[in-house]
Amino acid sequence: MQTDSNSPDHFTSANNEPNPRKFLIPRSQRQKFFFQFTLMTLIGWVVGGVTSIALEKLLLQNPPLEPQIWSMVVRCLSNIVFALIFAADQSLILYRYLSGWHWIFATSVGWLIANGVSTAWINYISSIASSFNETLSPEQTFILGFLSAIAYVISGIWLGICQWLVLRKYTASAWWWNFLPSISFFLITILVWLLFIVQNLIPEANRNFIMYWSGQGFTAIILGAIPAIGLCTLKRNSPRQSEIAR
Repeated sequence: MQTDSNSPDHFTSANNEPNPRKFLIPRSQRQKFFFQFTLMTLIGWVVGGVTSIALEKLLLQNPPLEPQIWSMVVRCLSNIVFALIFAADQSLILYRYLSGWHWIFATSVGWLIANGVSTAWINYISSIASSFNETLSPEQTFILGFLSAIAYVISGIWLGICQWLVLRKYTASAWWWNFLPSISFFLITILVWLLFIVQNLIPEANRNFIMYWSGQGFTAIILGAIPAIGLCTLKRNSPRQSEIAR
């Protein structure tokens, strides 16, 4: 027996049916997207890190300029290579939902700015510490370390702003994304602190190896998992809102 298309039950069913285009990442694709985006972020972190380190070592073998100047140039180039590889790996998953090229540019620029700002502040805080002509007390060490961590966490806002400039064209009410990378950086800071606490529980023979790779691995997972969760919660712009954003 055919159901009346104008019946109240039909309208109720239609209203309760999820709209797959309402969210940037459709509900049916979220689990797969989360796994793929986190995995590609991990791969980008490792490949970008290995490539940038190899490039830095290669270019430093025969410096054509004064060693100090050339070292700064090479460090900048290696940071750019890392940022591009890191962003490009993420875009391999994101290109289905937004412009991959825009994401690469925004993430690369944002990462370089955030890294530059945090490094500058941390170096400044370190110079303050070295300016003391006496051994720092535990309280002073804690305060300076805390300030360095705050500088690192706040620098994530630059990455968030650059990525938000892309996301705002495709999603609605994405202003909170400006602060999402800072949440990732905060969790990384907590992770580093926890690893520092438990390091004495690790056998000394393998301590440096385990500490380094566990830190790198968990850092990459956090940098992939937190944005993946954020992307899954974003809602798409209406066509009219998209035109205004452009």
